Amino acid sequence: MKILVFGGTRFFGIHMVNDLLDKGHDITIATRGKTPDRFGNAVSRICVERTDEQSVREAVSGKRFDVVIDKIAYCSNDIRRIMDAVDCDKYIYMSSTAIYDPKHINTVEDDFDGLKGKLVWCDRADYPYAEIKRQAEYALWQKYPDRNWIAVRYPFVTGEDDYTKRLLFYVEHVAKQIPMNIDNPDCQMGFIRSDEAGKFMSFLAGKDFNGAVNGSSGGTVSVRDILDHVEKRTGKRAVIDAEGDDAPYNGEPEYSINTDKAESLGFEFSSVNDWIYGLLDHFINGL
Repeated sequence: MKILVFGGTRFFGIHMVNDLLDKGHDITIATRGKTPDRFGNAVSRICVERTDEQSVREAVSGKRFDVVIDKIAYCSNDIRRIMDAVDCDKYIYMSSTAIYDPKHINTVEDDFDGLKGKLVWCDRADYPYAEIKRQAEYALWQKYPDRNWIAVRYPFVTGEDDYTKRLLFYVEHVAKQIPMNIDNPDCQMGFIRSDEAGKFMSFLAGKDFNGAVNGSSGGTVSVRDILDHVEKRTGKRAVIDAEGDDAPYNGEPEYSINTDKAESLGFEFSSVNDWIYGLLDHFINGL
């Protein structure tokens, strides 16, 4: 298939593109040309500023794709610019479990109704992250109901290549005994490993499916679980202090993400407890 990728040059986008290439797809990466990639002649490239409607139209004019995978759309205007300009059979949007209000144990796709909220055409700076991601989905559900699209909802994505360094924050603060302000130490939370996040989006490119689908490693862990492991491995105690640095996962409720729909399509996720402690060890060893 001919596949156009927005957001394939870093983090789990790299895993996604590698998996698509392994499956023999013809890949074009849409890029601003500012981030070098490692794909060489294995992919084609178009230069585009995706927040500029005219730039998008000029970049894709006269081109047709079987699938567009969009990892970097945030808001409703991002969706509109692509959906109105690109000729494709399927559009795959990386959404987020942040759209659920609230998340809870066994959060399922139907917990968010994309037809009920008020659609506002907005840009990335107009609302907090969770709201702009909701608006992006409202655009798909309400403006483009007859198009073939998939909204992939992930919790926190992490791995050795995680540029956000959110998980590393806890490792460094324990090891260096830097005070942390943590408001939810015992809340169980969901994660997905970066390579699986990329491979699942690649997997969906070849599936006859449309609508919303959750992706997540099985099971949950809490910040307390993370801290306990780091403390045992480093011999240091976490310093919890309301005046300390605000922790990245603050504000998260206790929740888990149901992936029955994804698994019914034939994708198997790993268990978070099978890999997250090894990832913590990797970060500890790198200090």
